[in-house]
Amino acid sequence: MNDLMTKDLPAYQGFLAQATTQIRQARTRAAQSVNKEAVSLYWWFGENIVQYQEQHGWGKSVVEHLSHDLKKDFPDAKFGFSARNLWDMRRFYLEYKDYPKLRQLVAEIPWGQNLVILNKVKQEDERFYYLSATKEQAWTRDILAAQINSNAYGRHCLSNKQHNFNTTLPQQLAEQADQSMKDVYMFDMLGIAEPVIETEIERRMVEKIKDVILELGCGFSFIANQYRIVTPDSEYFIDLLFYNRKLQSLVALELKRTRFKPEHAGKMNFYLNLLDEFVKEPHENPSIGIILCGDHSRFDVEYALRGMDKPIGIAGYQLTKDVPEKLKNALPDVAQLEEKIQFELGVTETNIDNNEQK
Repeated sequence: MNDLMTKDLPAYQGFLAQATTQIRQARTRAAQSVNKEAVSLYWWFGENIVQYQEQHGWGKSVVEHLSHDLKKDFPDAKFGFSARNLWDMRRFYLEYKDYPKLRQLVAEIPWGQNLVILNKVKQEDERFYYLSATKEQAWTRDILAAQINSNAYGRHCLSNKQHNFNTTLPQQLAEQADQSMKDVYMFDMLGIAEPVIETEIERRMVEKIKDVILELGCGFSFIANQYRIVTPDSEYFIDLLFYNRKLQSLVALELKRTRFKPEHAGKMNFYLNLLDEFVKEPHENPSIGIILCGDHSRFDVEYALRGMDKPIGIAGYQLTKDVPEKLKNALPDVAQLEEKIQFELGVTETNIDNNEQK
């Protein structure tokens, strides 16, 4: 940089930015090219396995033999040549060979996403929707699976919802917001730079869950949502905080947008200890946590309770679906709570059964 004069630095920074952009775009094109070649190769395998079986009367064992020989010849191949993968290639070809419109799309998305659609979706129009959406929105396998499980296609087919996004938001943001209206509770898929839409949807969902808890009775009183706890070092926010008069306990509720993960318990354990240390009154009992996890096809409730046989000073909470006998009159039954929340959020048993059968 010594030979660059100070006056030239802005120009250099601009040049560097352009170079960085070019590299990233080239990498993207390279990845897309590799993906197309991989899918094309897999299609070739599927087509030729079918043809050779038909022409020569080969049975299922040919796939096992082919897998063994290919793995021996290409031990370091990035493309999987397991027997299972070869069978998937064969099915891939058979499922799409008579649908030119779909054949064009399958080459545009990664093999993993193709398998998700192949396994979970059977109808042509529905496959077209998920293939197109995966290509346009760059959905990962997890996001794609979540969209399918939540019946995004079904919501897409519903009548248009009224909104003023087109007049109040920039075009790109309006389009994303409109999509989010069709994917009402698919929070992680919004992809909006300004969190206006996500915040509003989450606010409504939290409000519904709050109403469910209060309607079930059991002595709950609402304290706050996004309850703020200030410690000497930082501040933290709990999604919903209640007080249970029967138990004389604070009850924290955390809403998670995925299926239950072990780290959810760790976070709740942390919050409950904060409540016990900084919020709970001396005469009150240890705080209780409710973890509500939703993968958009089913909502799962877990209670976090301090071990009843342990001294209060030990910060040991455990998760359970079985409410202890002494708490049954003060805490909602888990099945009842799950069913009520699913009903309020429009996740019906029919939808759940349909999703699980796909």
